[in-house]
Amino acid sequence: MRVRLYAWLFVFFALSQALGIMVALTLIQQGVQVSIINNNPQDPWNAVALILYILVATGVFLLIIRFFKKRAVGWFEKIAVFSTTWVVGDAALYQASAAAYEMIPWFGLALAFLITALRIIFAKNIWLKNLASLFAVAGAGSLIGVSLGIWPVLLFISLLAVYDIIAVFVTKHMVTMAKAIVSQNLAFTFTIPTKEHEFQLGTGDLVIPLVFGIAVFSTAAPKIAPLPIYAALLPVSMILFASVLGLIATLHICAERKIALPALPLQTAYMVAMWGACLFAGMPVL
Repeated sequence: MRVRLYAWLFVFFALSQALGIMVALTLIQQGVQVSIINNNPQDPWNAVALILYILVATGVFLLIIRFFKKRAVGWFEKIAVFSTTWVVGDAALYQASAAAYEMIPWFGLALAFLITALRIIFAKNIWLKNLASLFAVAGAGSLIGVSLGIWPVLLFISLLAVYDIIAVFVTKHMVTMAKAIVSQNLAFTFTIPTKEHEFQLGTGDLVIPLVFGIAVFSTAAPKIAPLPIYAALLPVSMILFASVLGLIATLHICAERKIALPALPLQTAYMVAMWGACLFAGMPVL
């Protein structure tokens, strides 16, 4: 069972990170970034503001669960899937062929409509949900990653790791959200079926490594000349590998001790340690 679980975990992780890096490369080439409170990626207040946005979005989600039940929660997901799929679709076509991108500027929009419509029609299909989750991770992670510098990202993921602990063990609202997400097969988790159980992997556990990896890529890429830009993927790959180890370690502890644990704290610790090792080795990660 664990071999199958870890194998699918690695597949979802690798696909989402590769797709997200492709999207981020497109955004960097096009000079696109999200203005959180300003356009300065090195401003730590952008990280603080992003945490506040997440808290507000969480509050809205909980209110929807409490007062509007299933229908409104489902539309909350559809908006997220539509917007992120649009970003991913445009980036994929741009990387495949700039000429085709100019000829079919509505490709990403059409793909977003298609995936969202399929999610509405086949709401219970877990593999279609997993595909939508894949697009959601790649789209959200890339947009955030290209918009924050290294120090703001380190602040952001550290604050988020603390929030994750509070949300699971203190307020426990993460449990409430997880139940609503799983009961409606929403694209905020990846579903990994085994003979014994359907495991749920939160998209946040894949978004955050992608955000960190893209911030490192954006920092390293301009500093590696005359090497090709893809040489910047070496430290990124090392950091993402550390994140996978942190995620697997968390799952192992959960399975051994029969308890629920947030994955992000260990992931963050492993990633920051690997980033520090890359920095110590002289890699251009800062």
